[in-house]
Amino acid sequence: MAGSNAAAASEQPQKQYGITKPISLAEPAEVDLQKTAELEKFLIEAGLYESTEESARREEVLGELDKQLTSQRGYTDQMVEEANAVLFTFGSYRLGVHGPGADIDTLCVGPSYVNREEDFFIVLHDILAQTDEVTELQPVPDAHVPVMKFKFHGISIDLLYASVSLLVVPPDLDISQGSVLYDVDEVTVRSLNGCRVADQILRLVPNVENFRTTLRCMKFWAKKRGVYSNVTGFLGGVNWALLVARVCQLYPNAVPSMLVSRFFRVFTQWQWPNPVMLCAIEEDELGFPVWDPRKYHRDRSHHMPIITPAYPCMNSSYNVSTSTLRVMMEQFQFGNKICQEIDISKANWSALFEPFQFFEAYKNYLQVDIIAEDGEDLRLWKGWVESRLRQLTLKIERDTYGMLQCHPYPHEYADPSRQCAHCAFFMGLSRKEGAKIQEGQQFDIRGTVDEFRHDISMYGYWRPGMELAVSHVRRKQIPSYVFPEGYKRPRPSRHINHPQQSNKNDVEDGTANRSPDAQPKRKHDTAGVFDSEPGRSVKRASISPVHQKTSSPPSGNIADASGASGGSPVSLANGNLGQANCLNSPLASEKSLDSVTSGSKCVAVEAVCPGDATTERDNCGSNMKNCTTTVAVSLKRVAEKVVSELVGSESLGGNKSGELLERAEKDMGSALVENVHFGGNGVVQSGLPEELEG
Repeated sequence: MAGSNAAAASEQPQKQYGITKPISLAEPAEVDLQKTAELEKFLIEAGLYESTEESARREEVLGELDKQLTSQRGYTDQMVEEANAVLFTFGSYRLGVHGPGADIDTLCVGPSYVNREEDFFIVLHDILAQTDEVTELQPVPDAHVPVMKFKFHGISIDLLYASVSLLVVPPDLDISQGSVLYDVDEVTVRSLNGCRVADQILRLVPNVENFRTTLRCMKFWAKKRGVYSNVTGFLGGVNWALLVARVCQLYPNAVPSMLVSRFFRVFTQWQWPNPVMLCAIEEDELGFPVWDPRKYHRDRSHHMPIITPAYPCMNSSYNVSTSTLRVMMEQFQFGNKICQEIDISKANWSALFEPFQFFEAYKNYLQVDIIAEDGEDLRLWKGWVESRLRQLTLKIERDTYGMLQCHPYPHEYADPSRQCAHCAFFMGLSRKEGAKIQEGQQFDIRGTVDEFRHDISMYGYWRPGMELAVSHVRRKQIPSYVFPEGYKRPRPSRHINHPQQSNKNDVEDGTANRSPDAQPKRKHDTAGVFDSEPGRSVKRASISPVHQKTSSPPSGNIADASGASGGSPVSLANGNLGQANCLNSPLASEKSLDSVTSGSKCVAVEAVCPGDATTERDNCGSNMKNCTTTVAVSLKRVAEKVVSELVGSESLGGNKSGELLERAEKDMGSALVENVHFGGNGVVQSGLPEELEG
């Protein structure tokens, strides 16, 4: 009887997680378990797990934050005792994947009579400011999700606040219940949803421990490969958690080594902008807007929708641009290739986590130098500038109609030789692969940078000494402080006249088909190759945005010259792409901006040298007379672009035919098809190719 019951249980269908059937139900083989053990050992040795002592310290810090909100408001002792604000964690801490030194994302839920504007950002702020244990206090009330950032006993805290429709907040409040959303505004909903999304993710994965190990691995990989940063336009912690959770649903019996490999296999084939969703999108009587590209035009413009599973469902990756999506797809291809080698024992796990050689991937870069008088001012100023760097990427894409691609790098660097506080960010620049470029065509982004400078100048807490310099630098001009100590740059080749088709991979220069990590294969490192015929005069076409002239902030603190950074003194005037001989050059199709005008021939309009390079200001001004006249894009071209974008937006959500996924598990006899179907609001729910092999 027991045997028959066991047989009957084994024949019962496995619970389905997610909106579609799994790709495979295959159990791990012995080799998969062995590779998982190797992966976990690697993650431990990499220091990704927190010690017991640090975990206890975090718990202590969270306990000390309790009751701070209501105790100073003059309410009766009974009200304070009963209405004590309840603290919840979310993000990596709530998901159980935080590492040493990680921030604690915290939500404070208070009663209805304790508000965010006065009680949280004024009263609580003042209390924390007077607390000795609190340092680096920074309120951000105007953020999409208002937050108070600080360190408590040296541990970084991101504190949100939500006021719910209760006079007394019970200590056992179930935040996952929809009732907490009654009679609250959308800002409060966004604040509450961090915890609600984390709880839903853990409910929607088949094996929490396998999910956690895989997520630790993928976050570590993303940081190593330079694609972990929501603010820069890549993906943040919740985005990676949702992607990993979806793969866990598609392979419910897989162990972490299998899940990592399948992650890259799935998302190199995913048909964006079809959304990634863990459950169906449902409407609710509360009436909050949910992600729906049929109803909201803004949702149609999202390039990489990753939808949160808690009501109201939102796109968590709206910051992704065409450029950052391209970079992530290239990195997914890299990861997929390495995992294939790991599967056949041709590589080990360390190969997957090799840092991306960003400063060898492009020939031209934008350098953004952020300067302040002291560390505290730099922290505030940098936070403002960094939060808007994504806008510079979007503006360049907009003004060059996608022909000039940007790769923002989310890491910051500091020049130790400077006497003032300083940090710098970099962006790689390249032509759009396969784009038809007219002979001598240029990308003039001076107006774009000027608009960006104007936006930055709107900072309401600007102080003297806060400066910004944006400059163009070639690869050989990259400052040495960005490289690790002892690093030796590859010597550029002196050969110029290579056959045009001699190295197909060099055309990619930083794409998935030509990895910058393969340094010995680089042949075209000569920075000035397009200047080989300086005397040749050819009429040049130009893509140049038309902007109204904007004013710079006081004291010349926002500069587009590069005297402070060691780059080209012409700043973004040399954002021009294409010299007279670019199409005749064997490097014409290489992914570079080597035809960027250099020297003093073209200087940005109203160039202002950085504050610490005032002696060069006259030189900057004298070059302005030699600026090259640019030609605006014709109305016909603009009209064609608008029409193409409108036509493209109508295809959003369609299930295009894609390449087949490779055969994943040999024991699956027949192909499983992931059908495109719709949730309660009709939103498409699949982005996998039409046919999948199990």
